Amino acid sequence: MRGAVLAAFTATMGNLLQGWDNATIAGAVMYIKREFNLESQPTIEGLIVAMSLIGATVITTFSGPVSDILGRRPMLIISSLLYFLGGLVMFWSPNVYILLLGRLLDGFGVGLAVTLVPVYISETAPSEIRGQLNTLPQFTGSGGMFMSYCMVFGMSLMDSPSWRLMLGVLSLPSLLYLALTVFYLPESPRWLVSKGRMDEAKQVLQSLRSREDVTGEMALLVEGLSTGGDTSIEEYVIGAENEESSIDKNQVRLYGPERGQSWVARPVTGQSTLGMVSRYGSMANQSIQMMDPMVQLFGSVHENIPQTGSMRSMLFPNFGSMFNPTDDQNKNEHWDEESPQKDVEDSGSDDGAVDADYNPRSPLLSHRPSAMGKDVFCPPAGSALNMRGINSLFQANDGELVSSTGIGGGWQLAWKYTDKRGERGKPESELKRIYLKQEAILGSGRGSILSLPTSDVPEECQLVQAAALTSQSVLNLKGIKGQPPVIPEMMKPSEAVTKGQSWSELFEPGVRHALIVGMSIQILQQFSGINGVLYYTPQILEQAGVGVLLSNIGIGSDSASLLISALTTLLMLPSIGIAMRLMDISGRRFLLLNTIPILMVTLLVLVLSNIIGMGTILHATLSTASVVVYFCSFVMGFGPVPNILCSEIFPTRVRGLCIAICSLTFWIGDIIVTYSLPGLLTSIGLAGVFGFYAVVCTISWFFVFLKVPETKGMPLEVISEFFNVGARQAAAAASED
Repeated sequence: MRGAVLAAFTATMGNLLQGWDNATIAGAVMYIKREFNLESQPTIEGLIVAMSLIGATVITTFSGPVSDILGRRPMLIISSLLYFLGGLVMFWSPNVYILLLGRLLDGFGVGLAVTLVPVYISETAPSEIRGQLNTLPQFTGSGGMFMSYCMVFGMSLMDSPSWRLMLGVLSLPSLLYLALTVFYLPESPRWLVSKGRMDEAKQVLQSLRSREDVTGEMALLVEGLSTGGDTSIEEYVIGAENEESSIDKNQVRLYGPERGQSWVARPVTGQSTLGMVSRYGSMANQSIQMMDPMVQLFGSVHENIPQTGSMRSMLFPNFGSMFNPTDDQNKNEHWDEESPQKDVEDSGSDDGAVDADYNPRSPLLSHRPSAMGKDVFCPPAGSALNMRGINSLFQANDGELVSSTGIGGGWQLAWKYTDKRGERGKPESELKRIYLKQEAILGSGRGSILSLPTSDVPEECQLVQAAALTSQSVLNLKGIKGQPPVIPEMMKPSEAVTKGQSWSELFEPGVRHALIVGMSIQILQQFSGINGVLYYTPQILEQAGVGVLLSNIGIGSDSASLLISALTTLLMLPSIGIAMRLMDISGRRFLLLNTIPILMVTLLVLVLSNIIGMGTILHATLSTASVVVYFCSFVMGFGPVPNILCSEIFPTRVRGLCIAICSLTFWIGDIIVTYSLPGLLTSIGLAGVFGFYAVVCTISWFFVFLKVPETKGMPLEVISEFFNVGARQAAAAASED
């Protein structure tokens, strides 16, 4: 875990330099204009500021696909070199044209860092703290801006401030960034697996997780290389297996990633299938007709996290705590030991057919009556095999999974063999991967929320009920005959998934769906008003009397503007710290849905304060308060979350390409908003501009509510699988209509 945190801090140095550059050019441009007499050439002045933006936009077009070929680490090293070279060229620049070249090189470094740092962190961070670590770029970027504003403010107090020194100082932290990336930044283990470099990936993963046993996560990285396929939603009751176990037609054997690791499972009667979910949705959201089924699919996982009592006390002592901030309040609650008994019919099929009595109002992954019956072998009471066998599937310690099957966020990985007909009609074995999510513990002499008949589950037998995502495995079965256990020698990708990416993969339903979400959230972020509020902030604070106060203590107008910007940036840092704490507890969707309304209110206050005639003091007070609250709310939600989501929702094989498309959308939106602002101010005025931003924020809230899923605590591969399921589910629903 410590290795993942160190890698994240190292990578986010690129974002610190981005913030540093943005603040430095804002201060240096005042002195550049004077030296090169650009007061009468606003186009050149604007180009000096925008050249970094142009460079970032251009490099973003290539950064994703190239990083999929060369790796994440080399691209971040190149980013640090570009920052360093850009700083040197700007420090030396004898004329405007050399300065523009330096700004372009600097923009290339910015584009690589902004695009690839979130991807790198998502691919190296544990699921439980991925959101927290991926908020670091926002924090370090704002921290870089604050430090740069302070530096430029100090230089502005000199008799003859040097803009070359202001811009050239960038080379010093760039050298630190270069050293850190070369010596302390490992390659992404997911990228290594995608290239078939399994030994290197294992070593890196062991370093990042600070433990030797990473078998389950290594298998997960291999399985995550697929970009589509048919996925079914199933539900099992799982028990331990030993030498005396026998498998009948109603049961399946699940295999773990270690040699000799297996369990016996039976599909649950009346399980929730993909068709039922498509028809009914989740319990909490089924009355919302316009909500994307994919959002309901993700929501069902978070709706049904066990929170209380003995259900999670043995197999999963910390299960649910990372998702539910109120978890500690419920520790003393217990399940009713005398809940009514319900008779459950046998399944009669290993396909888990839907029971006629199935309740359509049940959520996707719900706690429904299930029976294992006496078919699954239950080891003798107190036997080591009974406890060790099932605990090897679900076990946690101090909040960190130690089981070799654990893949993060309470999810587990297993496999099963199924029979199919080959090309010539001959029976063949097919390996299916299964992502498991524990729902309940049955037996062990405790009352159960499932209210099972006591005859079905012996008191001394411990069983686990788990939801499952089942799809085709990508493990390499070459040379494997029959149905052997899943063995370590199979833990490598097949040749088909290690070949180069194809643009056609972007049109897979799940990938296409994720791209729509990612691109939309990026463009909505840019039109939510952040650039306009930044543009207007110095004027607002000047009206509040800050400029007069500073002039009275001998600070000139140029220096006062820089100090005001530094103070504004400083206010953001505590809010980003709060967002880091909540990102993996409350979730990304929660933060967006609760901060966007605040943006709307503050923008409306700015509109009213510019329309309604009021005193100078009242106007300045309202405007200043609105700006401060807007900034603090933005950096808690709409600032970091879009990049976090975009780094999480795409499959490994096309993640670099997809994140490049989303980043390109971001930069294009940034250019449009930046260059349209002066024209909008002239045509519709300041109140009209803020009114337009308020309307965009309203649209954004509804888009997030209806289309953006909650991804906290879920492994990246499971997120991609859910997008695949949700997209196919939506397509099936559309075809029925």
